[in-house]
Amino acid sequence: MPITKSAEKALRQNIRHRGRNLKTAETLKRLVKDLKKAVLANNTQEATTLLAAGYKAFDKAAKVGFLKKNTASRKKSSLAKLVSTQQKKV
Repeated sequence: MPITKSAEKALRQNIRHRGRNLKTAETLKRLVKDLKKAVLANNTQEATTLLAAGYKAFDKAAKVGFLKKNTASRKKSSLAKLVSTQQKKV
């Protein structure tokens, strides 16, 4: 357990940040999973909608420091490539 006041505050912050980070991670995983399902099901309309939501989520995660900027950009690029190959097949 923390002894000093600053250590107590750091613990409180750590708990808050951990909760926020877990929620962000779950959201990103769910969006990627849903997008891949839509692509496999050849559902172009849903895939493009989820792609926009994925862009927003990855940008926000990079903004708040959950992901680095280039990591978010790389993941967005791979999702866009996935959707574009699906659209070429249809």
